[in-house]
Parts: sequence; structure tokens; C-alpha cells
Amino acid sequence: MGRGSACAGGRAGARRRGKHEETSTTVTTQSSATAPLPTARAALPWVTTAARLVLAGVLIVAGWSKMGAPALSIEAVKAYQLLPTAVAEIVGYVLPILEIVIGLLLVVGLLTRMAAIVTAVLMCAFIVGIASAWARGLNIDCGCFGGGGALPPGQKANYLPEILRDVGFLALAAWVAVKPPGRFALDTALGLAPAADGDQSPYRDDSDADDDPEADEERNREKDD
Repeated sequence: MGRGSACAGGRAGARRRGKHEETSTTVTTQSSATAPLPTARAALPWVTTAARLVLAGVLIVAGWSKMGAPALSIEAVKAYQLLPTAVAEIVGYVLPILEIVIGLLLVVGLLTRMAAIVTAVLMCAFIVGIASAWARGLNIDCGCFGGGGALPPGQKANYLPEILRDVGFLALAAWVAVKPPGRFALDTALGLAPAADGDQSPYRDDSDADDDPEADEERNREKDD
């Protein structure tokens, strides 16, 4: 009787283990089918890094081109006829400094999400300002990379390419804000962004490391066993 019960218990245990293994295999297979390819996951931080550097280069060049001629920067802001004179003068002085600071933060990957959000706000302001000038029939230089003010007679402003350009920069800023900080980022080195399990490299971005369903399933099986 004891041996029969033991055999029955062994068979029941074997069936339970078999069902558990079958279920685990099914879940793993389904997760593998729906999970992004490892190569694509590994490439995402590099996309963020490229977007960071493009935005940083644009902002630093734009800010630096205005620093040497603050009067032109103020004139460019006033030309939009959207702000009171006193406010336009403050914006004309502050904007180049802000662009350079945000650009440097993006270069080194420090406070990346905040820098990307500020960049996105700036791009939205530029888009609205240029579209407003276009709608009101103003014929001005956008002043994005120095210069600014009313264009000379016979020269016509071409606003559409400028708007499309800034929309592209806005898309890059949105990507960086959603997927920070990318590779070679001080945010990771300083512990402001998560690092991979077991990886002590300060420049490793593994924001997607915890999204591996197979690793999660393996950990769950170990807990159950």
C-alpha cells in the first residue's frame, strides 16, 4: 500500500513538473515571438546618442553665432513682433546662453531628459514664431543662426524649410526625452540613470535591459523550483 501511494505520488509529481515545463516553454516561446530583436534593443541607445549629438551641435552653433552680436539677437527677437520690447531684449540676451548650456548638457549626457524637454520647448517656440511671422506676412530672417530682422527689399523669406527643419529637431528632442540617456552619458556614470545588472561601466545604457521576457521567465522558473 505504501509503495503504491509513493508510486502514485511520484507520477503526480512528474505530471505537475511536466505541465510546469510545458507552460514555461509556451510562455517563453510566446515572449520570444513578441519581444523586440536583441539587435534592435542594443541599437536604441546609439540612436539616442546620435540624436543627442545632433541637437547639441545645432544648439551650440546657434547660440555661439548669436553670442558675438547680442544686438542682432535682440533685433531678431523684436522682428517677430510677439513680445514687448523689454521682454524681447531679455530673450535676446538669454537665448544664446541657454542654447549653449543645453547643448553642452546634451553632449555629455547630463540631465539628459530635462535638456531634451527644454530643447523641445524651444523648438515649439521657434515653430510657432516662424509660422506666426509667415501667417502675418512678415518678411524677416528667422535669426536662428545669427542675423535676424527685416529682410532687404527684393529678398523673400522662405519659411517652410525652416519650419520643417525645426519639426525634425523637435522629433529628435522628443526621442531623447523618452529614451534617455544613450551611450557615453554622465547620467549613467553618476547614477542618475539605471545601469545594467552586473555591469559597472559608467557609459553603459541599458534602459531596455529589464524588458527581456526570456530573462524574466528564467528568474520566475528558478523561484518556483
